[in-house]
Amino acid sequence: MEIDSSLLLFFIDGLGIGTRGAHNPFDGLEGGAPLAIFQGEDTELPFDGVLAPTDARLGVDGRPQSASGQTTILTGVNAPATIGYHKQGFPNQALLKIIAERSIFLQLKNAGIRPITFANTYTKPFFESRPRWISATTAAVEAAGLQFNVVEDLKAGRAVYQDFTNAILNERGEDVELRTPEEAGQVLADIVAAHRFTLYEYFITDKIGHAQDRENAHRLLPMLASYVRTVLGKLDLKRTTVILTSDHGNVEDLSMRTHTLNLVPTLVWGQHRHSVAARIRSLTDITPAIVDVLTKGTADGQPGHSDFARASG
Repeated sequence: MEIDSSLLLFFIDGLGIGTRGAHNPFDGLEGGAPLAIFQGEDTELPFDGVLAPTDARLGVDGRPQSASGQTTILTGVNAPATIGYHKQGFPNQALLKIIAERSIFLQLKNAGIRPITFANTYTKPFFESRPRWISATTAAVEAAGLQFNVVEDLKAGRAVYQDFTNAILNERGEDVELRTPEEAGQVLADIVAAHRFTLYEYFITDKIGHAQDRENAHRLLPMLASYVRTVLGKLDLKRTTVILTSDHGNVEDLSMRTHTLNLVPTLVWGQHRHSVAARIRSLTDITPAIVDVLTKGTADGQPGHSDFARASG
């Protein structure tokens, strides 16, 4: 059975499926595809993509939050149901335990899937004075003992920064060349082509939502969309699966500073796009689908089929 050569999980923090109106920066935005998706409307995605509206609330009261949502995405475990609430910010010890046991990187590594990578760049201050709190993605990488990319990797074309233009890196004193969305997209596509599994994370969208920053939303969202389109255009989608998803809504409704209760878009491209999209109903379904595609060459299966996910949620 033929197995896809590679899979990219493109994570965008704080991207929900919103309604039309002045509160939604995607409404009327030129160049917003494939990220501009509206409730109650059919969406034709570029590159023959498929939309799977995805539940981020996971049966737990309250607004979905980053730490528990990202833990769920990266493990297949219903993290908020396991700990009893939606956890904001960074993972606590209970969530870190889930990640240590069920990290997507660890699951793939144990299944013999290599090479795998987190494409994002880390800077020296992270290693020189490690923060007390770390992100779910950082914990997921550490759980599998993977090497972190640093600025030297970015300069060599082996990594991308969370701000794919590198503007923030320059502001922080790093001597790196600025990249257009198209240049950054080519770099990420090259990384994906060299690995069986790649994760990329972008979280400026969540910052824009919390700040209710319409000006930056209108400036950055078309750039992000162009970045995504470039990656898709540079990949061989007959041998590569791309899954784009989010942990909760936010940027799609700038009328409030808090996360939304909206479904999030999981967008899928590639050979197994239909079977992957058909099984993704909530954030718990993403990691099991990825593991199946990379180990079995198919995403066929029941949503949330992971035994650990069922036991935990």
